[in-house]
Amino acid sequence: MAKMICFDMDGTLADLYGYTGWLECLRNEDVAPYINAYPLVDMDRLARICERLKADGWEIRVISWLAMDSSDEYKAAVREAKRWWLNHYLLDLDGIHLVAYGTTKADCVRKAGEGQKILVDDNKKIRDGWHLGATIDATNPDWLDELEALI
Repeated sequence: MAKMICFDMDGTLADLYGYTGWLECLRNEDVAPYINAYPLVDMDRLARICERLKADGWEIRVISWLAMDSSDEYKAAVREAKRWWLNHYLLDLDGIHLVAYGTTKADCVRKAGEGQKILVDDNKKIRDGWHLGATIDATNPDWLDELEALI
């Protein structure tokens, strides 16, 4: 039975929306916000927690949307930028799902087998639509403690 933690990226791990001019950049198909966004949490602590979760049998994945209404070229560039960011800040992921804007996130991992699947996301609507297990609200400043309690 698989145990899985699935992290959203923008607004959960990366402060995309705190990047000055982020929306204009996305509309102009500029990947700078995806590369230069600061982490929203202590990434060293998160990496240590994930390492301990993995040792306890948890898979660690990221499920993140691409920019809305973008060209195929920009989608490819955003995928590359997000992978760079994740490799820079958070290593040793079991899966990275960089999917079209609006994709049902549960569909990305539904076929991964039975077991507990937890989504960490800042978007309440997305958390409410997650029917594969529990969710963790990434807008809660103590969400790392909640994650750590799974160990």
